[in-house]
Formats: sequence, structure tokens, C-alpha cells
Amino acid sequence: MRKKERALAFIQTLKDRYPEASCALRYEGDPWRLLVMGRLSAQCTDARVNQVSPDLFAKYPTARDMAGADLRELEELVRPCGLYRIKAENIRDASRILVDKYNGTLPDTMEELLTLPGIGRKIANLLLGDIYHKSAIVTDTHCIRICGRVGLYPEALKEPYAVEKALMPLLPPEESSDFCHRVVFFGREVCMARNPDCAHCPAASYCLHNLKQKK
Repeated sequence: MRKKERALAFIQTLKDRYPEASCALRYEGDPWRLLVMGRLSAQCTDARVNQVSPDLFAKYPTARDMAGADLRELEELVRPCGLYRIKAENIRDASRILVDKYNGTLPDTMEELLTLPGIGRKIANLLLGDIYHKSAIVTDTHCIRICGRVGLYPEALKEPYAVEKALMPLLPPEESSDFCHRVVFFGREVCMARNPDCAHCPAASYCLHNLKQKK
């Protein structure tokens, strides 16, 4: 099976298992909230971000409110997410730029998103895919680990941008964003970092990692 065929097979496997693709971050359809929550999710679980966010957005319900936040108060609210000082500064400063430069509207290009404090390609792709429904590949730890195991690129490849470029020709543009959401759930339920459940994996018949183990 060639990489493209394996990729299409994996896409279908995930669609069958998770018909409704959705972002694990509960941002309620608000682009600015997804920007904030995406930044908070760095080196933090989505579950923890979802726990912290209601109090955060109750205190600062809009980008304009966040732009005027007291940094120390903001730090305390996001402390449970780790790296709280830099994250607080980033989300406040990014909110200021959105208000001052973009009139509160999230920009819709990779180039503009990358100018926002604390926003790298992973979060930018998340925003482009979820908010603007553009072709976007979010290379988080689940995506990097699982797509390498399946055999869409060498398992040793771990650099996020290199993985993104490797996946671009393999994933149909209209499937890429939802594919990445489904991979997250698959990584939590089946293809865990340690002790993946290969015996009950619906991708076992074509997953290179599984096939190599059987040799």
C-alpha cells in the first residue's frame, strides 16, 4: 500500500469511528476564544484548558476586555495551565493587537496569525481550519506520533513543520482539519503514546508499526 492509499484508508477509518469531528477545546464558536485557548493549551491538556476557561472568559468576555487586563490578575487565572506568566502576557498582547490592528476580527492568513504573540504554526492552523475552514494540518503530539506509526512518514520524524509538509500531499485539503481533530480522539482512546491498543485498532491491517511488530 502506498502512502497516499494508506492516508486515505486512515481518513476513512477515523471517519467511521468518529463521524462528528470537533475541536476538543470548547470555545463556543468564538474565534478569539479559540486563539486564547489554543495558546493556553501549549504543554497543557485540553481538559485543563476547558476547566480554566469559564472563569477566564467570565472575567474577560471579549478581546477588548482582555486587552485591558491586569497582568497579575490574568496570571492567576491561567496559572493552572502552566507557563502562566508568558501565556498571560501573550494572550493579553495578542488581544490588544486584534483590537488595535484588526478591529477585533481574527486575521485569516497564516502570515498574519504568526505575527501574534505566542502563536506558532500549530495554533495558526487550528484557527485557519476551525474558523475559516481552510486546509490546515495541526501537527500536535497525537498527529506526529500516530501518523508516523501508521506509516505516512518515518516514525523518527518528529519536527512539527516537517510532519506538516509530509502530510500536505497525502491529505485532501477538505479533509485535513477534521482529520487532525479525529486523530486527537484516536490518540486518547486507541493509539496512546505508551501501550497502544494494537489488538483492537481499526487501522491495524495497514498500520506499518503494527505490521512490523508481527514480523
